[in-house]
Amino acid sequence: MQMSNPYLTRRSDAAAIISRADPVVYDSILVEGATAQQKQDYATNGFLQIDDLFSTDEVKYLLDELHQMRHAYAMQQRPEAIIERESQEVRSIFNVHRLNEVFKNLVSDERVLNIARSLLGSEVYIHQSRINYKPGLHGKEFFWHSDFETWHSEDGMPRMRALSCSILLTDNNEHNGPLLVIPGSHQHYISCQGETPDEHYKKSLKKQEYGVPDGSLLRYLADMGGIHSCTGRAGSVVFFDCNLMHGSNSNITPFSRSNIFFVYNSIDNQLQQPLGGLQPRPEFVAAREDIAPIKTKNLIL
Repeated sequence: MQMSNPYLTRRSDAAAIISRADPVVYDSILVEGATAQQKQDYATNGFLQIDDLFSTDEVKYLLDELHQMRHAYAMQQRPEAIIERESQEVRSIFNVHRLNEVFKNLVSDERVLNIARSLLGSEVYIHQSRINYKPGLHGKEFFWHSDFETWHSEDGMPRMRALSCSILLTDNNEHNGPLLVIPGSHQHYISCQGETPDEHYKKSLKKQEYGVPDGSLLRYLADMGGIHSCTGRAGSVVFFDCNLMHGSNSNITPFSRSNIFFVYNSIDNQLQQPLGGLQPRPEFVAAREDIAPIKTKNLIL
């Protein structure tokens, strides 16, 4: 993969900015999902927000399931649960589409699945899933990064043919640490400095220290595209490209923020060997086994 790889990163030489070599929206008549206008907006900005895609009753059902899972996994000390360093609260739980029947059905719901399939132009599978909980007063920030830079270098994802789907289960406002994105940044790949240590995921899922973009290049992207806060009511959904630069602030409000993330990857973009001879990350972080196209199975309360 490295001989013809346009996205080399994590080397000793200087950081660099590289033009994207892949489409953003892939042409296909596979399924009706995103509208022509939504596809155009996604191609231009690198993200698409659809408000109120899930009902109040559905949100309550999903949020109750999230809290039950979060409390159970905090007690069990399972590797899928990521704990905040200071508060010792559960920050994220990975692999939820395999660990929980409700979330397994949710990734198959046609309202989100067909958007992903229509943007990626193919059948899809789940590369990664997680619930993110940012508690009031103690929820920590997550620094700017491109998911693809990590997935490419640490997981061996070959091309930019994946997207994240964030389902808001609480209101996300300007104050409680919403997703921040740099519109248009998905068209530019930031090659980062520094060789990745073994088992880097154990630290990076709490705080990213490698694959962090250069500050001057971040400023360049932000000067071009600005910064957008993905605020919205519970039940809204944000789809964003795998290479979109994004992050979030800490949450010092008393109000928690909870989202579910699914990463849909094209069935034609399955993982290869990670860069630089790294060992693959665990299955609960990056799926390699039992890969098959997702079949529609809508959420039932």
